[in-house]
Amino acid sequence: MLLMDTCNLFYMAFILFIIIVTIVISDFIFDRVLDYLNSKYWSNVLPEELKGIYDAEKYMKSQNYEKTNHRFSLITSSFSFVLMLGMLLFGGFAFVDRIARSLSGNNILIALLFFGIIGFAFDLISLPFQIYSQFVIEEKFGFNKTTYKTFIFDKIKTYLLAAIIGGGLFALIIFIYENTGEYFWIITWAVITAFAIFINMFYSTLIVPLFNKQKPLEEGALKNAINEFSVKVGFKLSNIYVIDGSKRSAKANAYFSGLGAKKRIVLYDTLIQNHTVEELVAVLAHEIGHYKKKHTLQGLLMGIVQSGLLLYILSLFIGNPVLSEALGAKQGSFHMGITAFGMLYGPFSLVLGLFMNALSRHNEYQADRFAAEKYNAKSLKDALIKLSVDNLSNLRPHPVYVKFHYSHPPLLQRLKALDKV
Repeated sequence: MLLMDTCNLFYMAFILFIIIVTIVISDFIFDRVLDYLNSKYWSNVLPEELKGIYDAEKYMKSQNYEKTNHRFSLITSSFSFVLMLGMLLFGGFAFVDRIARSLSGNNILIALLFFGIIGFAFDLISLPFQIYSQFVIEEKFGFNKTTYKTFIFDKIKTYLLAAIIGGGLFALIIFIYENTGEYFWIITWAVITAFAIFINMFYSTLIVPLFNKQKPLEEGALKNAINEFSVKVGFKLSNIYVIDGSKRSAKANAYFSGLGAKKRIVLYDTLIQNHTVEELVAVLAHEIGHYKKKHTLQGLLMGIVQSGLLLYILSLFIGNPVLSEALGAKQGSFHMGITAFGMLYGPFSLVLGLFMNALSRHNEYQADRFAAEKYNAKSLKDALIKLSVDNLSNLRPHPVYVKFHYSHPPLLQRLKALDKV
């Protein structure tokens, strides 16, 4: 009977291993097909619909930037694919599991060591690619402002945050798993929800200052215009900050964070340098539109629902030793099980991402419409055009590629929608 159970376990683990390998290979091929479709939309001649947005020289630069990143992405993704396939075919995950077990007998420490070793090793191996991307490609196209000193200190800070926050949260989840049985997913869901709300509330005040300086927007025409618009639309806003994005990149951005009294608008200094007051207020109006349309709250709630669903499905499988066996481990464990489960969840994540991207693009259209109706459509269009051109964005991506990779609609679609307001 024991021999039969062992054979069944081996057979099921082998089938699961084949499924995991198939998913990894299929995912790589699918991404390459999307990249190929997107590349078919490239052109060395300025398309008719982009005249008046791009001049010929700037357009050629954007196409070169897109092609360069495409070639580099092909190399890096192929490298990651070969590495993952090697880990699966040659028992790499089981090897790291044995190393972790040789260093500790505590299940929580074993799991932390397992993911710490894998995460650090992969980041170290991919370091040359990161350096090339930042200091060669981004430098070549005039975007890089990062110094090697900043790059190194960012790495150190990221490792520390991953160890303290990521490691602490993961240790708590394992502790809950080992001590709560069937209630594991509910308690873990509550913990992750509380953490997500906390981060949403205090990200800009606790995490961002570790990497960037933020200062309140100075008194002047821009602040007066922002305050005037905020009063007009009934949006109480006292926290308007400028972040030194130029410390790392010439690219511009703006974002909204927090809830209630902790809500904050953050404008990149590069955004302020390159845009008029009217364009900046239009960008801000777009961000306020997200809040007014409850997109921020919607995103938070969607994330909570997704994490609950994921944890429930995880709870149904995580105790099965077949998951660990599929990756070559001789002993079932939470960390090996969650690694295998993460790979198996890939196709579901792809479908879910398709839906979330569609919802996000819908929300962007709504925020654009709010800004156009409450402020000025032309100013928003001018700001969007300038942002896209300055960032060398691809303005003609393939429609299928957009569905899987774009959380924001392409510029031309946004401009057409604004023309109808």
